[in-house]
Parts: sequence; C-alpha cells; structure tokens
Amino acid sequence: MLVASASPAVGSPCLRRSPGGGRRGGARFGMTAARSAAPLVSVAPILKKLQKECATPPPVLRRVADAMAADMRAGLAADGGSDLKMILSYVDSLPSGNEKGLFYALDLGGTNFRVLRVQLGGKEDRVLATEFDQVTIPQELMFGTSEELFDFIASGLAKFADNEGGKFHLLPGRKREIGFTFSFPVKQISIDSGILIKWTKGFNVSGTAGKDVVACLNEAMERQGLNMRVSALVNDTVATLAGARYWDNDVMVAVILGTGTNACYVERTDAIPKLDGHVSTPGQTIINTEWGAFSNGLPLTEFDREMDAASINPGEQIYEKMISGMYLGEIVRRALVRMAEEGALFGKSIPDKLLTPFLLRTPDLSAMQKDESDDLQKVGSVLYDVAGVESNLSARKVVVEVCDTIAKRGGRLAGAGIVGILQKMEQDSKGLIFGKRTVVAMDGGLYENYSKYRGYMHGAVTELLGTELSRNVVIEHSKDGSGIGAALLAAANSNYEHDF
Repeated sequence: MLVASASPAVGSPCLRRSPGGGRRGGARFGMTAARSAAPLVSVAPILKKLQKECATPPPVLRRVADAMAADMRAGLAADGGSDLKMILSYVDSLPSGNEKGLFYALDLGGTNFRVLRVQLGGKEDRVLATEFDQVTIPQELMFGTSEELFDFIASGLAKFADNEGGKFHLLPGRKREIGFTFSFPVKQISIDSGILIKWTKGFNVSGTAGKDVVACLNEAMERQGLNMRVSALVNDTVATLAGARYWDNDVMVAVILGTGTNACYVERTDAIPKLDGHVSTPGQTIINTEWGAFSNGLPLTEFDREMDAASINPGEQIYEKMISGMYLGEIVRRALVRMAEEGALFGKSIPDKLLTPFLLRTPDLSAMQKDESDDLQKVGSVLYDVAGVESNLSARKVVVEVCDTIAKRGGRLAGAGIVGILQKMEQDSKGLIFGKRTVVAMDGGLYENYSKYRGYMHGAVTELLGTELSRNVVIEHSKDGSGIGAALLAAANSNYEHDF
C-alpha cells in the first residue's frame, strides 16, 4: 500500500540526463532560477486535450459499469471467458461471529511477512485479544530455494507461537490453525490448497512453481516442530471481505485500492455456470474478480498507452494502470514532461529528474491537491524536492489541474467498477442488493489517504445509482481487515466444531 516518504531536496542546479531518458545524446540542461510569469498559452491545448480524453461523464461511467457486469458473467461462464478471471476462492463458510478459540494468520505478499493471532470469544465477546509481529525476509531467501524460504517463515511463526501466553490459550486436544494470505498468483483447488503459478514482486524462489504452497508451509512447520496447520488459503481481498463480514453481515463486496487493486464479492453458487454441477447444494461463495485486468470501454490517453507499452506487462492490467496508486503519479509525470517539452511549462529547460519513470508518486499528487494557499507553496515544494523543478504560480496551477484530471478519472472509474459488481449481483438476486442495506468494504492506502480520489469515487457511485438507491449502498473503510480476516477464515473453516 502507499506510504509517503520525503524525497531529498535537489541541491545541484544542473542535472545529467539518465540513459534512455527520452532525449538524444547525453546533453546537460541547466535549471534557471527565475521563471517567466507570462501566461502559459502553449500548454493550454495539451491540458484541454488531456481533460477531454480523461472525461468520465455519466454515459461513459454507465458503459464501464455495464461492461464490468458483462465481463463478470463471461468469466463465471467459463475460464478464459473474459479479461476477468473470476477465480473461485473456495470460501463457502464465512465468519458468523460464533467462532471461539485461538487462531493464527500469516500474510505473505512482499518483502515482509506478518503473523497475527486472535482469541475469539463467540457471539457475545467477539475478539478478546489480538497480537501481531512483522518479519523482514532476507534478500537472499527471495532468490533461494523453496525449502529455505518456507523454513524461515515457519521459524518466525514458531518464535511467535512460543510467546503465546497471557490472554491466548489453545483449547485442549487441538492443533493450532492458521489462515494463510498468499498474494502471489495461485491456482486454488480447495479452501486449504493452491498451486503456485509463478512468483512475482521480486521473488524468484526455485522449486515452488507448480507445487501446493500450503503443503510447502505445512511441511516447514512440521520440520520446526510447530503444532499448527493451514485451514484456509486466501488472498488479501477475500480476507478483507471476511474481516469486515465478521462485524457486519451486510458486507457483500470488498475492494482494495492501494499500490494495486482488486475486488471480490459474495456470489450464489447457482450463478456460476463453470462450476458445472460440482456443487450439490445451492449456497454462497466468494469470487475473486481480479478486476485489475478489466479493459473494456476505458477512456485511455496517449500517456496511458505510452506507460503501458513501457511496462513489464504491456496490454495487461489496463484498469489497474488507470485507477491504482502505483500508476497515477506516472501518468501525471508523463503529461507534465509533454507540457514541458512542447509548451515550456517550466521554462526553457527540463530537469533531468522529471524524466525518471515513476518519480512522481501518488502521495505527491495528494499533497499537491491539498494545497489551498494563494501561492500554492506546497505544490512548488513537491515539484522542487521530488523532481528538481522550479515553478511559478501559473505552472503550479497547471500541475494541480493535471493531478486533478488523473485522480478524478481514476476515482470515478473505480466507482463505476463497484457499481458494475453491484449491478451484476442485483440482476441475479432481484432486489436483494439495492433493496436493502449493502456494504462495500474498502481497504488500501490510496483509498485511505487520497481524499480527493476517495471523494470522486463516492461521487461516481451516487451519480450512477441515483440518490434513492445509493442510500442503501454503504462504502466503509475496513483498515487492515485482511490480517484478522485470514484468522477468521481459519476459524470459519476449522477442522474442529465450535462450542457455540
């Protein structure tokens, strides 16, 4: 998720262009301290074109919502039926609040892993106590063997379990159970097993691809002498839904808007044709949409296309590249570079730093949009500290307009996606979604910290549903819900009967 950090101030007035920085040769471009205060007329057509191409009026949002719903249906009909994978989570038992006992969670999704334990007290007492710890994974293990990585994780779990005392106690005769949040591509085959497709996020661990990651962890825990087994394998979005559902039975959808994005929702099993009779009794399950791959009817600009072409996965994850925190700053940066090159936005020269891909981050955009001072001093500071850009007031106003244009498009498209999910659910349930209170649980640094973006998202949902229907749709922040959610899913899918 997004974490803001201060960038060092640029001390040198003359910066060298990095190789492949977008200019021919290795020329130096000096920064000029004084800028012309003349109106930036030549920038206006570029800005106007950007705003026009990013526009998300109601008809555009409606087409996106309808396309999202249609792609969901196609993905439920057959694997590979649409851009949306619509992955079965095998989570058929959601937390009810009746769960009792001690349960653990492990969250592995990056260079750290997090462990958590929770003591559940049933309907009346709910969560009696929680504790968590975070462990950094040594870089060499990210490129080591499967056994080395999982032994390191199991060792960390064992140390955490050794300090279990106080309010935490395992019921007699029971083995500890853990929910495993694993945020890498897996082909899930049951609630407690999944085959690793490939490592991502900088990991390249040998001997794991094609293997059951739950078996890898269970075997490592046995080697450590740890009395624990995985009872639920989930991704962070599914865990967020479970964590929110524990406190509120009206939660039907969960959305992560952070560095990346995803959404999941509660689906009726009889509305999943690709199950093809594998479920004997009607019920509910959670579907992981993997909605970042959605691409139909989206208002793309030349800057989106350029960024996509230069990415490690061209043509993929288009929706994610338009609405998630990793990419918003890069789209803004590319637009500003064009304005600087063709419209002299920052005077006669362009600082080398501004040509660095992904230099501008979403926290920078949020900080600039929060600036309400007459001279937009914070905007000027961010531009100088992060990109080495000296700017006058006219340029700063343009920068804020560009930030707002990209954030507004992203937020409103995210809102349209949420409506698309609700719309699909409503069409199948005939009044059970819009006719009653329905909660969408949100998590992620982008949603939590970027107030302008959040406002645009909420506004789009209200705009599409109308005032009456939108009263029944509650969008709530579920901060860090995925951690406790994984432990709750371990409880809901326990091998032991609960003492209700």
